[in-house]
Amino acid sequence: MDHDGVDAVLFDLDGVITPTAEKHMQAWNRMFTTYFDARGIDPYSDEDYFRYIDGKPRVEGIASMLAARGLTLPEGNDDDNDPDADTVHGLGLRKNVIFRELLDEGIEAYPGSVAYLDALDAAGIASCVVSSSKNAEAVLTAAGLRDRFEVIVDGLVAAAEQIPGKPRPDTYLRGAELLGVPADRCVVIEDAVSGVQAGAAGGFARVVGVDRGAGRETLLAEGADLVVVDLAELIPGLTEANR
Repeated sequence: MDHDGVDAVLFDLDGVITPTAEKHMQAWNRMFTTYFDARGIDPYSDEDYFRYIDGKPRVEGIASMLAARGLTLPEGNDDDNDPDADTVHGLGLRKNVIFRELLDEGIEAYPGSVAYLDALDAAGIASCVVSSSKNAEAVLTAAGLRDRFEVIVDGLVAAAEQIPGKPRPDTYLRGAELLGVPADRCVVIEDAVSGVQAGAAGGFARVVGVDRGAGRETLLAEGADLVVVDLAELIPGLTEANR
């Protein structure tokens, strides 16, 4: 990818910098499998994850998944702290307990992603994390990358500032604003369909899809300008002018 005219790169986290998408998938699978089995409902699958949950704010993903099975629950609210509550927020807490247990097993960033971050730093191109997850700081800390990012716009920031989540572009636009870089000089890097849609809707310089399972053709169809399987593929495009 040509980096001419690019002053910042805005990264999704799960599935882009760290393989936490796999841990999220496992946590969602365990939570929904238990929940659906107890009610005699069609079993949960990884296809459900990509179709209804991937990249969305937690509450929206849960509501979307439940609706796909003909279910509705009271939403509850952010003050709920009972993972056994039969509410959307309760299910979210239940999933998060499982996710934090999986995160305690450790996480390592994708080597190609770290190499690309190093290359951006060397080229003087800014970067930030824009994630729907409320666990972004914990994930970055576990991966030893927390100090690499001054700006993090995650699910906690979005909730506190009432910023609409992906597939709206608002969280990415907020990341660009906090970096002080115009959107049209930023690149968005995403592995989720909803995140690619957000990037495509925001007037950014480019949207890069990372195929971790959503599918190259799907990501291109939803607005990615190009699709890679590893961020190291982008390093040769850092021109001498950027260095």
